[in-house]
Order: sequence, then C-alpha cells, then structure tokens
Amino acid sequence: MGREFELPKEIELDASPEEVWQAIATGPGLAAWFMPMEIDPNGADVAEWDPPRKLTIRTPTADDGSTNAFEYLIEGRDGGSSVLRFVHSGVLGDDWGDEYEGMTSSGWDMYLFTLAEYFRHFRGRPAAYVEAEAPAVGGWDRLLGPVELGAKVTIDLPGGPQIVGEVDYLTEKFVGLRTSDELIRFHERSAIGMPIAVSDHHYGELDDPQERAESWQRWLAAATRA
Repeated sequence: MGREFELPKEIELDASPEEVWQAIATGPGLAAWFMPMEIDPNGADVAEWDPPRKLTIRTPTADDGSTNAFEYLIEGRDGGSSVLRFVHSGVLGDDWGDEYEGMTSSGWDMYLFTLAEYFRHFRGRPAAYVEAEAPAVGGWDRLLGPVELGAKVTIDLPGGPQIVGEVDYLTEKFVGLRTSDELIRFHERSAIGMPIAVSDHHYGELDDPQERAESWQRWLAAATRA
C-alpha cells in the first residue's frame, strides 16, 4: 500500500516574482538551474497556473500507485526580492523505501540553492545545459579528492577547456562548482544503483553542447576509475 509524503521548502531569492516565475515555468528558465523542460499551461499535468504567483503540477498515477505533486508559491518582498515556497508531495509506490524522502529532499535543497546562485551571480543570462554520467557506479571518493567549501578546483576536460571554479555547495551526495560562467553540479547516486552524474549550466552559448557532454563523460570515466 502506498505511503504519503510531503517535502516543504522555502528560500528567499534576489529576484522579482516575475523573474522567479520565468525560472520555474519556462523551458529556458528551468535550464538555468534545474533541467530544460517545457511546461504547457494547458497541459493535463498543470493543476494551477497563476503567474507570477502560483504553479502546481501533478503527475498521473503510475501503475504502482505512486503520484507526485509540485507546488510553487511566489511572494514578492520589499526591495525587489521574493520568497519561493515549494512543496513536493505525493504517494510512494511499494518499491520505494524510507530512503526516498531523504534523497529527494536533499536533491531539492541542492537545486533550490542552485536557483539562488543563478539569481545571485548570473541573473538574466540564458543557459546552455549539458549533462553526463560515469560509465559505472562508484568512485565518489576519487572524483575530486578531498574538497572544502570555497576551495579552488581545476578540471581539464578532455578535448575541452580547462575549468577553474570554486566549491559553492558541498554535502555527502553533492558537490557544486561555480566558475565565471557556469554552475556545475556533481550527483552521487549509488544508493539507487546509478553512476555519478554531472549537470553543467553554462551561461552563454556553447559551440557544441554534445561535444561538451562527451568531454564530461570522458573526464568522469577517468576520474572515477578504480
């Protein structure tokens, strides 16, 4: 039998309600901090569409009985800032154990922090998004070696540029780097049997996004190799 869950979050953002709406409700906006996807205001999944105040998305019930709802509530503040209240709720299928809520909650913490970093450092700049994953599970301890918040990290992408960034986010399952034109996030996913992934939000045009993704794949393969 399914189990209900609710993950409430709240974050203050250095952006107007209209700017926050663009970031959560449009494909280009989502690419800047999450991942590119289009939201159709008339689509069956959109339960509430009230720009720039409220967006609610509900997924259909899956075969295992699981459902998901994502509610964004935006409140403007004096000085041009906003508060975003976000709730991910739903029903877990029988295949998910207690780890789901913890993993999902920590993932949203990382993504919402990335949204705040986008407004703080790259506000208004369009993003090119690429992602890649390692060839096998494991290697988190070898990925970047011991790092601390604020530390400088240099990555030489095979066939690509040298990336120099600062560690701006660090938890047991995530490492974030901020460069002069990118927010890069590494995801440790061995708990669900998946390899390390990287998401790269590049603020500006990329000549060849596919080539950048392939460079990340090669780098991850070498960095996580036993």
